Amino acid sequence: MNMNTNFDKVDIKQFQHDLITWFVREQRDLPWRKNGGDPYKVWVSEIMLQQTRVDTVIPYYERFLEKFPTIESFAEADDESVLKIWEGLGYYSRVRNLHSAVKEVVQHYGGKVPETPEEISKLKGVGPYTAGAVLSIAYGVPEPAVDGNVMRVLSRILLMWDDIAKQSTRKLFEKAVRELMYYENPSYFNQALMELGALICTPTSPSCLLCPVRDHCQAFEAGVQEELPVKTRKKTTKHVEIVAAVLKNKDDQFLIRKRPEKGLLANLWEFPNVEDHGPYVQMRQGLAGYLKNELEIDTELETGTFEKVNHVFTHLTWTIDAFSGKLIGDFSGRPNYKLVCKEQLEEYAFPVSHQKIWQAYKKQYL
Repeated sequence: MNMNTNFDKVDIKQFQHDLITWFVREQRDLPWRKNGGDPYKVWVSEIMLQQTRVDTVIPYYERFLEKFPTIESFAEADDESVLKIWEGLGYYSRVRNLHSAVKEVVQHYGGKVPETPEEISKLKGVGPYTAGAVLSIAYGVPEPAVDGNVMRVLSRILLMWDDIAKQSTRKLFEKAVRELMYYENPSYFNQALMELGALICTPTSPSCLLCPVRDHCQAFEAGVQEELPVKTRKKTTKHVEIVAAVLKNKDDQFLIRKRPEKGLLANLWEFPNVEDHGPYVQMRQGLAGYLKNELEIDTELETGTFEKVNHVFTHLTWTIDAFSGKLIGDFSGRPNYKLVCKEQLEEYAFPVSHQKIWQAYKKQYL
């Protein structure tokens, strides 16, 4: 791609003016835009917004800052409360990395988020996008913040046919942002590009007639805006069938277990479960056998399931069939397993799929 040729067709000053003017007038009233550029709060919002819709993030963001209003309060939090406040947002490695990085900021930077690309990029979980977003929005540093919205917008404005699924392509878009950057207000420029991608220059059926920078868009001029950006398809997703049990003992306590420290949904709690490899009639028998071998305790499972949950990850889908049951005899304990009463159970962080199981169980049995 000849980057210079593409830029020759854009009046950069006018593009900046049209984009910023639109953003000042049309920007959404979002809670993280009301904090005066506090780098901690900008950082939290940007981590939450990765792979999550704005409407979903807003209540989480507000609850998070109510519980952890300062970077010091978050650094002092225990892991269980951190996972609980994040419960339901998914991609839990985001908050684990954020927690580790915040501790480092408090310990090594006196609680002040670093304001240079070199320093902030050393923090755990802070990639080029997060670094650029925090630096530009909180500190006014002219660094690019290239996410999917920005790549989509610029691929159309500059008629860039590079595959955005490739990591190497990001460098091209970072270079493009530096060329177009409104250096008098990097914060507004980066946010405006993101906002344009979110509201107008959408993945499908972009609202070109409402676009403030339509006159600068080479894809619109060529009539190929629907064909951009170029993005190769993801690999086929794996599907896993799972059977789970909500087990209660004679003292009305429920058995839960903690997932491993590493891997998918690390350190979250769940109901005992196992992958199912047989037909429906074997589900219950297989689950009972697994529980007997795993826990060395007998269970009494109901004949049919009370809930079926489908859950989609990036490269994986789950279908969970949930049974209700009783623990027969005394549970002697196992590593990562706990017996908790109903009120205690709701203090632990569960993945969305197991939250749904619990809600269905409460509705039917409690």
